[in-house]
Amino acid sequence: MPVIDSAIYVDGVRVESPTSLEEAYRLRQELHGFAWIGLYRPTAEEWDSVSREFDLHPLAVEDGSTGHQRAKVERYDRTLFVVLRPARYDDARERVEFGEVHLFVGHGFVISIRLAESPDLAAVRRRLESTPELLRLGSEAVLYAVLDRVVDDYEPVIGGIENDIDEIEDQLFGDANDEFLSRRIYELYGEAAAFGRAVHPLIGMIERLRRGYEKFDVDLELRRHMRDVLDNVTRVSERVQSSQALLDKALTVHSALVARHHTEVSMRQDEQVKKISGWAAIIFAPSLIAGVYGMNFDYMPELHWPWGYPMAIGMMLAFAGGLYAIFRSRKWL
Repeated sequence: MPVIDSAIYVDGVRVESPTSLEEAYRLRQELHGFAWIGLYRPTAEEWDSVSREFDLHPLAVEDGSTGHQRAKVERYDRTLFVVLRPARYDDARERVEFGEVHLFVGHGFVISIRLAESPDLAAVRRRLESTPELLRLGSEAVLYAVLDRVVDDYEPVIGGIENDIDEIEDQLFGDANDEFLSRRIYELYGEAAAFGRAVHPLIGMIERLRRGYEKFDVDLELRRHMRDVLDNVTRVSERVQSSQALLDKALTVHSALVARHHTEVSMRQDEQVKKISGWAAIIFAPSLIAGVYGMNFDYMPELHWPWGYPMAIGMMLAFAGGLYAIFRSRKWL
């Protein structure tokens, strides 16, 4: 059932809990309260129903029904369309998971639409219902409470990313497998970048909302609460930027270490090749001389010369010794 929760509030108190959209529409009109309708992946029929009832702009409905939107706020007359990208950190998998929440906020109504499992808007609703003085301020209070919850949930996410960065820094100069560490840095860099795309737009979004406070007569207490949310999201944004900078440096350092390691390996291989080549040359010279005199030709003057054998041995030793001295002088051996 896409309708997760629906309530009619009068003077900050929940007075009715309609079980269908049609009942919510009727009770809202009868009680002159404001309705908060919570939906989860609504059907096309439900989209059509709420868009006609609350006169939602077709472009906002199109964006909301499509999903996979960036974080943003758009105003259509007196109705706000807000897209938020909540996030949670999965400790077991050491990964960041993203959700998506759409809010339509207008005079006398809030429509919250979840396109993923997080965040838990039921907890936001319970918090607001426990503070009727805040809920009495109307639909803007719901927008604040959802923003506040999303930003609060960002704290453990950036904390998890920072812990992962600490582990990577410990591994950079350790014995971690190069391929594994490279993959982990790149994956974490991608997650930090995606998290930044969820966090950074909120600063501009809240600033844009603040510019409309006077025009739309937003309550002073709500303004103060929103300023607190702005302070929190600014702090998280700065930490995200710092994390991205650290990961960028980690990539650079790791690339340099890998390059140096490959260079050292290559140099060691070159040294081994030199040694093998040197000894092969030293062995080749005596083998060549021995091979010449082992061809068994009848007309080889040295075969019957008394000094032939000492000469051949001397030549072998001279060539081998000379080559050895040359290679040693050039540090091949």
